[in-house]
Amino acid sequence: MHVVVMGCGRVGSAIARRLEEVGHSVAVIDQDPGAFRRLGPDFAGRQVTGLGFDRQTLLDAGVDTAGAFAAVSSGDNSNILSARVARETFGVQHVVARIYDSKRAEVYERMGIPSVATVPWTVNRLLRELLSVKVSELWREPTGKVLLMRITVTEGWVGRKLADLESASGARAAWLVRFGEAVLPTASTVLQDGDQLVVAATDELTSRVHEVVEQAPEGGQR
Repeated sequence: MHVVVMGCGRVGSAIARRLEEVGHSVAVIDQDPGAFRRLGPDFAGRQVTGLGFDRQTLLDAGVDTAGAFAAVSSGDNSNILSARVARETFGVQHVVARIYDSKRAEVYERMGIPSVATVPWTVNRLLRELLSVKVSELWREPTGKVLLMRITVTEGWVGRKLADLESASGARAAWLVRFGEAVLPTASTVLQDGDQLVVAATDELTSRVHEVVEQAPEGGQR
């Protein structure tokens, strides 16, 4: 997959290097050409000097063929503008914006842009947000310890009880969207193909939720 990273500070350069290490093609955008030194001499991806929300700059970075876009510069406004252009103009499927003002997170989420606050932020969490198709972070309360995650039910969990997924992941289901309608599930709810769950979890459980959703459950009765 091709990934465009806007911002080549400590965060952006770490993400770019990690993505390249795991086999993705990467383009990095920054206004300061000197910032690309953080990528190191072995980085083989594109280095594009310019504004991350400029259409031509984004095209030079290959956003029209990108599967993911990370806006991780030092400015909230630049991040959200570039993220919106990537999503709304170029149709990039997985877009995430780093924010400094956590109070803006709710506004950004309403725009359809997942936001990652700086206090609870880690490179691994942002990479999961970019690369995971089945699990994404929706909202995080101010301390960063509790969050809501959106889960697309995977094939291995179809026909299983919701209670089994909760038990395996440690997360608690808040609501379920089925055929476009939100409902409050119960422990006996049986998961169906196409279901989307919103679950509450602690920060410590996020990796476990990703693993459980991506892996088929072991044994047990459907």
